[in-house]
Amino acid sequence: MDIGYCYIMKSKKYLLAFLSIILIMGFSKVPFNAPYQENNDEHLSTKSKPFKSGEKLTYVLHYGIFNAGVAEISIKETKKGLFGNKKVLNLVGKGKTTGSTDLFYKVRDHYESYIDSETMEPLKFKRRVDEGGYKISQDYIFYPDSNQVITQDAKKFNVTEGVQDMISAFYFARTLEFSKSKIGDIYEIPAFVDNEVFTLKLQFAGRETIKLRSGKYKCLKFNPVVQEGRVFKTKDDLEVWVTDDKNKIPILVKVNIVVGSVKMELTEYEGLAHDISIVTK
Repeated sequence: MDIGYCYIMKSKKYLLAFLSIILIMGFSKVPFNAPYQENNDEHLSTKSKPFKSGEKLTYVLHYGIFNAGVAEISIKETKKGLFGNKKVLNLVGKGKTTGSTDLFYKVRDHYESYIDSETMEPLKFKRRVDEGGYKISQDYIFYPDSNQVITQDAKKFNVTEGVQDMISAFYFARTLEFSKSKIGDIYEIPAFVDNEVFTLKLQFAGRETIKLRSGKYKCLKFNPVVQEGRVFKTKDDLEVWVTDDKNKIPILVKVNIVVGSVKMELTEYEGLAHDISIVTK
């Protein structure tokens, strides 16, 4: 177990951090060479937002029969005037290893994103990563009106329209409308990660009812488009289940990799904007 999990954590080209399994592992990191696809806008939910301030989701990471870590993502409101007259939400993601895993490969990750609550555009991004002594510190300022990003070392990047960051992409994906989705449909989101723009791809795989320790849930299933190679054996080795309701919460992620399998499961939730699609407890 130790060797396999260590391999997972050190393969940062694909698994940037333990927390990233929730936040971005559900997407494929492929260089973005095309303009932002306007048809994505047709799927935006305009009736009601899928989340609100006060929401908190807690996950447990399983490697085989072992619990290897926990992660939490939450939404907070910001002080008025922090970003002019914009109403802004503060998205916070934290992840850490637990148990025996924490003894040989300690992970302490912290991510934050500030987004315009009306347009869902990121305004500021913060990343503090410490994974077994490997550290990353990033600060990005987004300028949606000019499609630019300025990094902590004052480098300026031109980005595609509608670009997201690692945290905001997770929430933006939840605003997409899947009621008319057909199996095989692919949704794309551009994201600025490690000073580059990538396209994040989700392929709709149908509807299922799945059973977790907390009960049965009606879900939407996705096969994020991933790159085959050192970590993934095939493009179908990553599966994500999202609640089939207005919240669209990822509640289960299964990953098959060359050294075993990983499962991420939602264990607690609070402050949801809508009723969750639970069938039985």
